[in-house]
Amino acid sequence: MTTAAAVRTDQEIQRDVLDELVWDPQVQPNEIGVTVSDGVVTLTGWVDLYARKWAAEKCAHRVGGVRAVASDIEVRLPAAEERTDAEIAIAASRALEWDSFVPAERLDVTVANGWVMLRGEVEYGFQRRTAERELRRLRGVRGITNLVEVRPPAPSSAEQTRRELQRALIRRTGTERIDIQVSGDTVVLRGVVRSWWQRNEAERAAWATPGVCEVHDQLVVAG
Repeated sequence: MTTAAAVRTDQEIQRDVLDELVWDPQVQPNEIGVTVSDGVVTLTGWVDLYARKWAAEKCAHRVGGVRAVASDIEVRLPAAEERTDAEIAIAASRALEWDSFVPAERLDVTVANGWVMLRGEVEYGFQRRTAERELRRLRGVRGITNLVEVRPPAPSSAEQTRRELQRALIRRTGTERIDIQVSGDTVVLRGVVRSWWQRNEAERAAWATPGVCEVHDQLVVAG
């Protein structure tokens, strides 16, 4: 397997991360610093929304050659954006209730100093991610700890999970070049795909697989 991204220099990765931050409209690149050492990206600075911090981290992860991302970005809320913990808790509960894909009745929300703690149980990994995504967008949130557990109604064996996911990947991406490894409730995707669309579809399929609560996407995009 050819992985051109593996031989990229730290300077090249740093340049591309900075360009990606500028390109993404959800991020404030002027407040974010980027350093790279052996392919590990460290983000520093501050943003005015937790959603912007998450978006900046996603920008770094999208760049080829990045091995890991360390985020030291601080969330500094403007005075007009400050919310009490009670206000955030009410908004979080309503956001979960309004999302038809999230079993809000099975989730508990606790807020302390703007930091949201999410607990409970869901049947699918994508429900766990969706719940966090809904809370990430709320004003006043400084951070989220997602402790939601994935408990499928009928646990599958690792081989069954792998076979079902493999069929889903072929249906969605049209390629059989993706290697799937399953260990407990964790899926690792490896291989080469032709586009970011294929990589994103593969990751979404993995998250939608029953019993999966962790996905490590190590796919390489090589058009």
